[in-house]
Amino acid sequence: MADKQELTFEEAMENLEKIVEQLEEGDVPLEEAISIYKEGMDLSRLCHVKLKSVEDQLTQILREDGELENFSIPEEEA
Repeated sequence: MADKQELTFEEAMENLEKIVEQLEEGDVPLEEAISIYKEGMDLSRLCHVKLKSVEDQLTQILREDGELENFSIPEEEA
């Protein structure tokens, strides 16, 4: 497997889905299950970091003068 930091979000999600399927099958030895679970947690954290990074980028817009400006959409009241 490539270095986790080099994985795209999509690759990390695909690997995470495979891990979940393995663990749901339940026929993995305990020691291997723990190792797989830890790898899944690492992938989960990586996905979260990548999503947060994209979110941060999307909350800024580039003004006509080239300066970045924070952008937010007011949330609707319930």
